[in-house]
Amino acid sequence: MSPSDGIRARFKMNYPGFALDVDLDLPGHGVTAVFGPSGSGKTTLLRCVAGLQRLATGFLRVNGDIWQDGAHFQAPHRRALGYVFQEASLFPHLTVRGNLDYGMSRVPAGARKVSLDRAIELLGLGELIERKPDGLSGGERQRVAIARALLTSPRLLLMDEPLAALDLARKQEIMPYLENLHTELEIPVLYVSHSADEVGRLADHLLVLDAGRAVASGPMIETLARLDLPIRLGEGAGVVLEGTIAERDERWRLARVNCSGTDFWVRDGGHPVGHTVRVRILAKDVSIALSQTTDSSILNIIPAEVMEIRADTHPAQALVKMTLGVSPVLARLTRRSVESLGLVAGSKAYAQIKAVALIA
Repeated sequence: MSPSDGIRARFKMNYPGFALDVDLDLPGHGVTAVFGPSGSGKTTLLRCVAGLQRLATGFLRVNGDIWQDGAHFQAPHRRALGYVFQEASLFPHLTVRGNLDYGMSRVPAGARKVSLDRAIELLGLGELIERKPDGLSGGERQRVAIARALLTSPRLLLMDEPLAALDLARKQEIMPYLENLHTELEIPVLYVSHSADEVGRLADHLLVLDAGRAVASGPMIETLARLDLPIRLGEGAGVVLEGTIAERDERWRLARVNCSGTDFWVRDGGHPVGHTVRVRILAKDVSIALSQTTDSSILNIIPAEVMEIRADTHPAQALVKMTLGVSPVLARLTRRSVESLGLVAGSKAYAQIKAVALIA
């Protein structure tokens, strides 16, 4: 990979009550989730990348193209990027086709990388094409907004909490389309979110912001499993693993997923054998035993080694990081249980994970 590949960004600003100070090297492909609590600087970072927040000093290079440095500032409309906000902001007087045509019209015909038909197919807009925005659901409007952004043939796609304004049903409706974009397109994405579920399903790389500073940046699977970050996920603490469907049990509607040599039984989602999936295991759904039980309802009882134990957000609890082969898993236990089991770094144990707690 060339040294100029990827996204290189340096931004520093100070306002009363808020500061942003980041020096970042991010991948120039896949989905980078920008994660953190409200007020951590996620949206401000995206505005700086888009050129909407103009700073006297700053640097931005996107896969070899310099968009900003000490002597040069490329205006927002000249940056080859697409921007999807929390609200779809469609033109109400235009049909879906009219909104898509507007996005495409910003790019000369010879420079278009995404065709109208391709955008319609990826976002499932075929049956909506002649409707106007007031006849669409919130999830449908966001799908149109994403397609319109893609039709600008961006070199970088910015998505600022695109699901935040949607209810749970609409989020579930649009997530498969976002996953489809993740696998089908080569456009790098900066995806702002405070949802651990969205991060787990979509991200390849994770950037964690806290009080305007980057406190962690790295591959999503490794970074999500860290216990030393100042930002805790509460009930959402856990890990995400990648694996393949190794077996389907049609009688019990279960599937066996192999993650780097470790097998997990999960609810069968209908994926064929050999299909790549992600499995999210929440810390609250993992318990620990010192011996392997045979008379338990829990299907996944897997040999593990304790790697690290840290205090949790409540003083009665602790987070325990284990490895199952090479796969990291977190468990949330009471401190009393940690002590009664004698758990320390290096302890051998068994991780007990309910099949229904695994999300494939």
